[in-house]
Amino acid sequence: MVETRIAPRVRVMKVAKIDYGGDKYPCVVRDISSTGAALEFSDRILIPDQFTLILPDERLKLLCSVVWRRDYRVGVRFE
Repeated sequence: MVETRIAPRVRVMKVAKIDYGGDKYPCVVRDISSTGAALEFSDRILIPDQFTLILPDERLKLLCSVVWRRDYRVGVRFE
């Protein structure tokens, strides 16, 4: 398989939350780069096309757009 990402991703396991419309849902960042990330959720929830990813340990809030969806995982691009 040919790698088509702009920036290489690093495998991590960071606790995070997504925020949309005031609702916050926990997730785990499974890999991350300067341009995007793969997120994993413990429950299958309806995830909007855009939301804010909150990484409390890094004190970051990143606006994200969904690029792909698979079961309990979502791939996002940082805006």
